[in-house]
Amino acid sequence: MKSFIAIIIVGLFFVLALLFGAKNEQIVTVSYFVAEGQYRLPVVLAIVFLAGFLISWLFAGYYILKMKMVIRKRNKTIAQLTDKVSDPIAQDTTA
Repeated sequence: MKSFIAIIIVGLFFVLALLFGAKNEQIVTVSYFVAEGQYRLPVVLAIVFLAGFLISWLFAGYYILKMKMVIRKRNKTIAQLTDKVSDPIAQDTTA
């Protein structure tokens, strides 16, 4: 549910950026390291917003995957330890 709300909020920010850009049809100059280009403001805003959004999701995805791997490893360790603890008890009751 939290991710759904986050996606809705991000989508609203994207629409807000497009509306802001649509009202400002100015040409802006974007300087690269070796070149320079002139683009409309809505295009620049949309590209920058989407690039930031994708980069942040990549970082978030990396950390989420990392945490899931840690949790999976710890759950396996817990399962192994509970098996070790429960086996001697089961052997004592059968004897």
